[in-house]
Parts: sequence; structure tokens; C-alpha cells
Amino acid sequence: MQAEAVTIAPSRAAELVRRAAALIFDVDGTLAETEELHRRAFNHAFARHGLDWQWDRALYKELLRVTGGKERMRAYHGRLPIARPLPDADIAALHRIKTAHYAELVETGCCPLRPGVIELLAAAKARGQRLAIATTTSHGNIDALLSQALGTTWAAEFDAIVAGDDVRHKKPAPDVYLETLARLKLAAADCVAIEDSANGLIAASRAGIPVLITRSMFFADDDFSEARAVLDDLSELGSASRKTEKQPHAP
Repeated sequence: MQAEAVTIAPSRAAELVRRAAALIFDVDGTLAETEELHRRAFNHAFARHGLDWQWDRALYKELLRVTGGKERMRAYHGRLPIARPLPDADIAALHRIKTAHYAELVETGCCPLRPGVIELLAAAKARGQRLAIATTTSHGNIDALLSQALGTTWAAEFDAIVAGDDVRHKKPAPDVYLETLARLKLAAADCVAIEDSANGLIAASRAGIPVLITRSMFFADDDFSEARAVLDDLSELGSASRKTEKQPHAP
């Protein structure tokens, strides 16, 4: 059954998270503010490939409505008034250059995980909850980020890792979440999806999964009215839990 779509206070959001059998994380914008690095990596790839494309922040924010890097480049190319044909092989080559440069940027240590993420991962493991990733980005991008942030054995901490190329349709289609649920062998209502964008919210909601939003740089003004909770960052969950623990118990 579809979860009730209401926004709740951080204390109740913390309880929602604690009761879940599994937490399913988006990556870009949710685990880390990676989108600016992606933008820089795209521009690097364009220059290397001899294209005069230049995506500034305003344009990139608009293009982020298209999920998936290859799809984003194809959409941008299609809107140019006069554009030479750009074969799929060129798109793939651009994406390889972009992905490699993104990994180089991440390896400098300039993109730490967002506040509260490491604490939430540790708390979830301590509670015996399962962890999963459901994202439109590539496995290479996930590994670049989390190997730097969590160590090279990071993948062992997750019971399912589903990336954009693992499914037919990317967010806002529910495919990536439906595949994650199938791998976890859990019902949607037993999980919580943690997202930062309207596309992610729609994808998880279409799969029947309750959604907690952590606002990010590029998607802070999205419509999150259908989310179960909206937080500035995941550190609010820890703060809410500590406040609850300090409250005196009724006699």
C-alpha cells in the first residue's frame, strides 16, 4: 500500500528511520554534494572532445531534470538550434572522459559525505538494519565517491547496489527502486528511501516506498510535498534522537 504522503517533524522522521528494515540511499546530492564536481567533469570532457559546450550552474540545474549523464548530454544536444549529428559512440566517449575526470576530482578529497551520513550508516548497522543504494549514476561514480569516503571495502556494507545502467528506465521511473526491493526481498513499506530531488521522490513513491528528503544544493527548491519528511541534512536525525533520549520518562 502506498505510504501516506505527509511531512513530519525530525523526531518522527528519526522514528520512521529506526523502524525500517532497510534504508535505501540515493547517491548524488544525498550522500554527498557531488553535482558541482559532475558539472566540472562534464565541461572537462567537452573541452577534451573539441566541443564548445559550457554548462554553467544555472544551465546545469535545469539539465539535472534529465536523469543520467548520457541522457543529459543527448537532451542538451537535441535542444541546440544547429547541431551536427552526435553518434552514440561519441556520447559514450564523452561519458568515459567525464567519469574518469570525476573520479580524479573525488580522489582529491574535496567532496566529503554530507553531515549525518556516516553517523546514520553506523547507527543503522548497529540496529541490524540493511543498507542499499538506488541511483541513476554509474557504478564507477559510486565507487569513486564511496571508496574515498568509506574505504575500498565500502560495498560490503550494502546488501544491494543498483545503478542507472542496471535498469531499463531511470528516475523518475520506479525501476531502480523496484530492482532494489527485489534484491533485498523486502516489501516497499518495510523500507525508507533517502533522496534529495523531486525525481528521486517520484521514483521511490511510485515503488510504494516512504521517502525522507535531505535538501541539497541543486534541488533545495523542488516540490517535496509528497515526502514523509524533509530535512536540511541527515544530522537532524541524530539530534532528534538525542533530544528524545534526554526527555524524562513519565512515572
